[in-house]
Amino acid sequence: MNESILDSVKKAIEGIRPEYTQFDPELVLHINTVFSVLTQIGVGPEEGFHITGSDETWEDYLGADDLTSLEMVKDYVVMRVGVMFDQTKTGAVIESANKIAAELEWRLNVAVD
Repeated sequence: MNESILDSVKKAIEGIRPEYTQFDPELVLHINTVFSVLTQIGVGPEEGFHITGSDETWEDYLGADDLTSLEMVKDYVVMRVGVMFDQTKTGAVIESANKIAAELEWRLNVAVD
């Protein structure tokens, strides 16, 4: 399935329904920040990638060939955006999310080498 990046992140981090758009500008900002980090480690399009709303899909970002081999990109984006978006999380939850995201970042780096 060719799902919206924004909508899937919204659902994963807070269970936000796609039609609820109040937080979209903030989430788009955070998602684009994470895409910049991924570009720096060699994941995704060489020229970079950004979203403007819910039209862009994971296939747009990864391409059809890399959807399976780089599936962990989705979790990485969710982890990083979740920490940036929800400032009410406890220190232990943030630390755990950061550790998981760091491991995914390392694995993604290995996967694209």
